[in-house]
Amino acid sequence: MEAIVYEEFGGPGVLRHTTGVAVPEPGPGEVRVKVAAVGVNPVDWKRRYGWVEEFYPTTFPAVPGLEFAGTVHGLGEGVTGLAVGDEVLGWTKTGAYAEYAVAGIVAPKPAGLSWEAAASLPVAGETAQRVLDLIGVRAGETLFLHGAAGVVGSVGVQLAVAAGITVVGSASEANHAYLRGLGAIPVTYGEGLADRVRAAAPDGVDAVFDAAGHGVLPVAIELLGGEGAARKERIATIADVEAEKYGIAFSGVVGDPDAVRAGLTAHARQAAEGTLAVRLADTLPLKEAARAQELSESGHVRGKLVLIP
Repeated sequence: MEAIVYEEFGGPGVLRHTTGVAVPEPGPGEVRVKVAAVGVNPVDWKRRYGWVEEFYPTTFPAVPGLEFAGTVHGLGEGVTGLAVGDEVLGWTKTGAYAEYAVAGIVAPKPAGLSWEAAASLPVAGETAQRVLDLIGVRAGETLFLHGAAGVVGSVGVQLAVAAGITVVGSASEANHAYLRGLGAIPVTYGEGLADRVRAAAPDGVDAVFDAAGHGVLPVAIELLGGEGAARKERIATIADVEAEKYGIAFSGVVGDPDAVRAGLTAHARQAAEGTLAVRLADTLPLKEAARAQELSESGHVRGKLVLIP
C-alpha cells in the first residue's frame, strides 16, 4: 500500500514515500480503515525528531499520524456495531499517513461532514476537552487560553464558550476578529500580557490553558495568585516541556478509550450541525507529507493541514 515511513529520527528529509508497505491486519477489537483524509499535527514532527518518546514510543520503520477519517475495510475479532463500508473517524494504532490503517477508537462520521473536517477533529477535540476537564473550569468561570487561534486552542474556545465559560484568548492581532467570532475576548501576545488579560477580565481568571508554550507559564502563575499562592492545579499546558519545573501539569497522554470515543462522537455530531468547527488551512497529497510537516513546524499556518492519500 501507499504510505509515508521513516526509519530514523531527524528532519523532514527522513520521511519517505513508498508503495511497498504491507496492508496492516486488525487485531481483536480493532478495525482496518481505508484512509480518506489525515490530520497533520505538531506531535507528528515532534515524534519524527524523537522529542516525545515518553508519550509515544517509536518502533522503526514508523508511519506518522494519529488521526484519520475513512471507510471501514476490515473487522478484527469481537468488533460489534460496525460493518465494512461504514464511514468513520478516529485514532490509528499503525500510523495514519497511509492508504490503510488499523484503529482501536473510531466514531461514526455524520453524512454531512466532509472527510477533511472529520480528519481534523480527533486530536484537537480530545486534547481540548482533556485539558478543560483537567483544570476543572466550569460554567460561570473565566478561562485564559494562551494560543487560542491555533487548532487545539480554537476548539478549546468553542467547547468552553458552549459550556458557559468566559474565555480570554491570546493571539496575534490578525486573529482577533476570528476569536471574537468564536465568542472569546482576544488579547495580544508579548510583553505586558498579564496586564492585558487583567484588563479583559477585571474580576480575574479562574484557570489557564496553555496551548502554545513560548514561556507563558510564569504569566499563568502570576494571574492565579503568584508563586507560593497560585492554584497551580488549575493551570495546564500541552506545549511547554518545562512545565514540571514550575510545578504545572503537562498533559500529553490520550485519556480513557471509552471517554475518548464518546467525546469524538459528540464532537463529530456538533461539527456536522455547525456548532463546532476546525479552520482548514490547506490539503496536500500524501506524497507531500514532508512539506506539510515543514509548514506545521513553521508555526505560520492558520488552521489545519490535511493529507489526502
